[in-house]
Amino acid sequence: MGSSMKWSTCMVCLAGILLCLLSACGGGPSGSSPAANAAITAEAEAGDSAGDTEGKSESQLTLTTVQREKIGIASVAAAAANYSAESPGYGVVVGHESIAVASAEVATAQAAVRQSQAAVARVKQLAGTPGAMPSETAELAERQAAADSAALTLAERRLTALLGQGAPINAATSTLLAELATGQVKLVRVTFPLGSLSGPLPRRLRLARLDAASALNWTSDLVWEAPADATIPGRSFFTSLRSTNVGEGERLQVWASTSATINGAVVAESALIQSNSAYWCYIEDPAGSFTRIIVDTSRPVKGGYFVTEGIRPGAMIVTAGAGLLLARETNPSTEAEE
Repeated sequence: MGSSMKWSTCMVCLAGILLCLLSACGGGPSGSSPAANAAITAEAEAGDSAGDTEGKSESQLTLTTVQREKIGIASVAAAAANYSAESPGYGVVVGHESIAVASAEVATAQAAVRQSQAAVARVKQLAGTPGAMPSETAELAERQAAADSAALTLAERRLTALLGQGAPINAATSTLLAELATGQVKLVRVTFPLGSLSGPLPRRLRLARLDAASALNWTSDLVWEAPADATIPGRSFFTSLRSTNVGEGERLQVWASTSATINGAVVAESALIQSNSAYWCYIEDPAGSFTRIIVDTSRPVKGGYFVTEGIRPGAMIVTAGAGLLLARETNPSTEAEE
């Protein structure tokens, strides 16, 4: 029994010695020292900070002059611009032959009315004098005057049906009718899809050729209601276009403003970079820092995109080297050699 107690005591002592040795060697799950743990934590925090930057609307980067030159950065000032939301439609240049025919019918009917009314006036003037006309002649003149007046009314209504009831073709704007009839001014029939344009008449239309929308653009301030297009459901208007660069029967792109005009700046398309399913651009400040700002691309304009937040007119936008700036910002190991 004494031998058994001695053996148990030896086993307990051996176990205690092993535990002391493990503690002295710093054994544990990670096997790292406190200094190493601090370094790992700092690295993890830096990584988290870099990841958070992608979710923000801005981030900043600073370069030296040498680094800037090696990357090949070029910047241009953001241009000031005005913008209003637009609804797209299409237009067709109407041939002037039908306008010329309708205009001639009105002119012919007007001449006939003047002649028959003059005949009635002469008959009435001679009444009761030795040269008085027979009553049959007077009745005939009055009947002809009534017929000519009805013909004039019909011709005017045909012209109204052709050009629309709101057409500006009264006496004060008779010059426009003559210009439309001769083809000097083009009449364009504009149609917008059903539901895309409601409310009052658009105050201005923007038109462009189908094959040269960026090169040839026109605006027209004279717009009036047109009869509905029987082939396409929607809302139609007429507008006049003072241009010799379009042909009769030609189809055009048309846009109508649907909101109030707002002020902002234009970001050039060449300045955009894509990251994390968003578009960004870099703004350069005089101190040499570059701020990456998210760009709203929902309002495209000629040459770029219209923005109202984050970028002011005159801000220096990086148009060359933005991709390298993004690579340097997201991965500092890609720094340009100094």
